[in-house]
Amino acid sequence: MKPIGKVLCATGVVAGLVAFFWKDDFNPESLSGARVVVTGASAGIGEQIAYHYARFGAEIVLTARREAVLQKVMEKCLTLGAKKIFYIPADMSSPSEPEKVIQFAVQKLGGLDYLVLNHIGTNRFQKWTGDVEYTRWLMQVNFLSYVALATAALPTLEKNRGALVVVSSLTGKMPTPFTTSYSATKFALDGFFGSLRHELIMQKRNVSVTLCILGLIATDSALENIRGKVHLSASPAPEAALAIVRGGAARAHEVFYPGWLQQLCCLWALFPSSSNQVLRTFYNYSSP
Repeated sequence: MKPIGKVLCATGVVAGLVAFFWKDDFNPESLSGARVVVTGASAGIGEQIAYHYARFGAEIVLTARREAVLQKVMEKCLTLGAKKIFYIPADMSSPSEPEKVIQFAVQKLGGLDYLVLNHIGTNRFQKWTGDVEYTRWLMQVNFLSYVALATAALPTLEKNRGALVVVSSLTGKMPTPFTTSYSATKFALDGFFGSLRHELIMQKRNVSVTLCILGLIATDSALENIRGKVHLSASPAPEAALAIVRGGAARAHEVFYPGWLQQLCCLWALFPSSSNQVLRTFYNYSSP
């Protein structure tokens, strides 16, 4: 059977299993008054996450690099219904910033119920050029700062039966072309937070870990990166953000958005060679 045939034949089986076992425990009222930190909150998915928490009446601390933009997002959150809102500018390429953010949030809110890790460094959507320094920098922003933020927040999250919500990507579940450094950081997130979830459960520490696996989302930066290079439709950022908020509140282990990504990951695990052949057909690349 041809690769595309194998993939299509298995899709129906996987879709049926996902539909059978799916359960949504989201309770909107649980977010009223919830104390939340959202990183990368100045634009894109993070901005939309902040707006959803505001609509549900949460108390929020926003963080990102650009203070002027954070102020605008904060103002809109207030109009949408946030009970309290603060912001703190922070550059996650600096190892000292994560602890400062958590200390600020705990001081302002009195504790935390949700830590939503969403920020990312600039992604170079291109073939590998051998730039190790860029990879090291991106690992600090996209991975090590996540670890530092989560570590600093765990005591208050455990005290409040809270949740870690980690925004990741399909590129952290299956490798894709032109994302070498970015994909490495996302695979690191999957490994670290998946392992941490096991340990928290084994130690009976009541902190949930939700890993959010996103596909191509229609943010300005993402669309600019892939223009003319990928033959895929982008999904809306507000819907992706809502899926993240719902998954965190339901204490789900994983959230896939769009939903068909879960089927795709299952198919890749079953038929890696065939799936990779199909995957490459969506990319526009001419050999030099």
